[in-house]
Amino acid sequence: MHDDRDDALDVGALTRAIEDFNRFYIRLPVLEKRPFTTLSVLDTLAFGGSPRRLTELARTEQVSQPGITQLITRLERDGLVERRPDPSDGRAVLVHITEEGRRIGRSRHEDRARHLAPLLDRLTPEQREALSAALPVLSRLAELGRGES
Repeated sequence: MHDDRDDALDVGALTRAIEDFNRFYIRLPVLEKRPFTTLSVLDTLAFGGSPRRLTELARTEQVSQPGITQLITRLERDGLVERRPDPSDGRAVLVHITEEGRRIGRSRHEDRARHLAPLLDRLTPEQREALSAALPVLSRLAELGRGES
């Protein structure tokens, strides 16, 4: 939790701003229409590191073990992921993203960037500069939230 240091950061205001932006951002129109959990798993594998164990995906995606197993089965059937034996543990499998799975992630990223660009153009130069200056801090917060050092 935030302590009483002499900084101007209002954690409640930050939380509200992030939640408001997230509501807008996740609803941006995209060409690749897929369920949120599907896209989250693909994003985790593409940007958070592939391969992953099913148990790890269940934890990061906050779904049950049977739920992630069903989802991975569907994604594998659709050619978006592959299951391969874990070379360090013959009883376990690792989920790898395929090139088609990566393509979907890139497509969504490009779609969102295309929708954000005209909105960013409507910001003042000072607002764009402030947003640019905040990017490393937001990235660091995400790292801390994922438990990275």
